Amino acid sequence: MPEGLDVIVVDDDPDVCQLISSTIKRFYTWGKVLSFTDVEEATVYCLERDIGVAIFVVDVFLGGASGFYFLDAIEKKFPTAHSDAIVITGNASDDIVNMCVASDVNHLLEKPVRPYALQLAVRAIAEKYLKFAKRLFSDQAYAKSVMNF
Repeated sequence: MPEGLDVIVVDDDPDVCQLISSTIKRFYTWGKVLSFTDVEEATVYCLERDIGVAIFVVDVFLGGASGFYFLDAIEKKFPTAHSDAIVITGNASDDIVNMCVASDVNHLLEKPVRPYALQLAVRAIAEKYLKFAKRLFSDQAYAKSVMNF
């Protein structure tokens, strides 16, 4: 990926958005960390990107919208948006957990977010792309099969 694997943070609370973004910037080196407090602005940005792969850190409640709605809105451009997402909530109720499971979201963090938990979740998503890239470079037959897909 020539531009890197970016992390896109979407939270309508500017303080939380800034805190999460700055926490990620301290450890993340494989791409940019971009933050949005406006879900519409984030959606437009994502749909206009050239590359349809990123890691998403999304609040469950985004003003009048939901983080799940945001992920659904960008899914055509980012087919793995749900599985590449970390959902954040103030209260991890059974309903929210069930929504994550139904939406193929595997990472749910509760506020206040612990930096190590955020780092491990971001790293888990990034790792699958790093392993894939490594395999492409080391296995020519596999790389050809992927390119011919």
